[in-house]
Amino acid sequence: MKKTKATCLLLLLVVQAFIGTAQSNIPQQLKSLYGIKSVEAVKSEQYPEKYEAFIEQPLSYADTTLGKFSQRFFVAHVGYDRPTVIVTEGYSADYAANPRYKEELSKLFNANLVFVEHRYFSKSTPQNADWKYLTAEASANDLHRITQALKSIYKGKWISTGISKGGQTTLLYRAYFPNDVDISVPYVAPLNFGEEDGRHEPFIASFVGTKTDRQKVLDFQTEVLKRRENLQPMFEALCSKEGLKFNAPLSEIYDYSVLEYSFSLWQWGTPVSTIPSIDAPDSTIFKHFIAISHPSYFQNTSPTTSFFVQAAKELGYYGYDIKPFKKLLTIKSAKGYLRKLMVPENAAPKFSKELAKKCQKFLNENDPKMIFIYGEWDPWSAVAASYKGKKENLSRYFQPGGNHRARISTLPAPLKKEVTEKIEKWLKE
Repeated sequence: MKKTKATCLLLLLVVQAFIGTAQSNIPQQLKSLYGIKSVEAVKSEQYPEKYEAFIEQPLSYADTTLGKFSQRFFVAHVGYDRPTVIVTEGYSADYAANPRYKEELSKLFNANLVFVEHRYFSKSTPQNADWKYLTAEASANDLHRITQALKSIYKGKWISTGISKGGQTTLLYRAYFPNDVDISVPYVAPLNFGEEDGRHEPFIASFVGTKTDRQKVLDFQTEVLKRRENLQPMFEALCSKEGLKFNAPLSEIYDYSVLEYSFSLWQWGTPVSTIPSIDAPDSTIFKHFIAISHPSYFQNTSPTTSFFVQAAKELGYYGYDIKPFKKLLTIKSAKGYLRKLMVPENAAPKFSKELAKKCQKFLNENDPKMIFIYGEWDPWSAVAASYKGKKENLSRYFQPGGNHRARISTLPAPLKKEVTEKIEKWLKE
């Protein structure tokens, strides 16, 4: 009995020693990759090992002599024999640094995780760089360089994924580099064909929720405008207290916040039952209004300025329907609000449809192993990616009544099972 215990203890020590060796080897492997500037271990409650790394990237892939910047990415290691999920983040990677963070696909399939911060966001912002280097093609090339480098470490199947703008990035990355990954799962990814695409407004007016729900939202917006005399002083006091700066008078920002209300409410799935009655006190009306449509969204400098530049240039965005409120607004038109309010002067040329056309052509003419996940009532589903013809691999799934938080885990059980089994099958091929 004692001999058996001793043998087990010895085996345990050997296993621990092996694990320790594997852990210490990952940072060395990362540091050996071309262009890597630093690798630091970070805490994780979800993965055995997790590292924050920075890689040197060219500002322009057309002319690499024009300067470089450091791009941040995270690597969470599970095993060399496991698949790898690459998150094509559209914004900052700050939340990936949280020790509790665990990405859905890596959890479902026990996969390694690579999380790439988008250029021009947070720690991946070039110093004094021209906005012209912030392009979809450049971001696709950033992802390509990182993926190709890490494939020397992770040789199994690769899955790309992202949420919202990150899902958009997943799509455009696949369009530019179709063979970089084996599977793609974009969540709530829009495919816009205009700076103000035009499909979101009728979607909100006629499709989301029920007719009664839509009317309740419309009535609330109308009431906020009717109470301008009482509510706008509260609105202005809030903006002053928070130090918000705008490119338009506060009376106009009040208008835009009311117009944004319906989009925001449906995007994040706020229950219509939480909307106060139109005879509620001013304080109640104002509190709910600000909770759903805070004016900080329209400030002229924000952490998402880089996104607004991209939206105006090539990613596209949505507009506002002012017709139901025309007599109560101080603005005569909401057209061009994105550039007027949120895009730095001369940062974005006229909108180009070339990126959208490229992505659409890729989906129409190919059949990649690609699954799109959407929420049925999310306004971004008005511009959900679509494709021509019958596809064996390419597919879309909608969470009934779902919003911008739609994921595989939020799908009805039969659909969740179908999606999971499809990906499992592809991973085994």
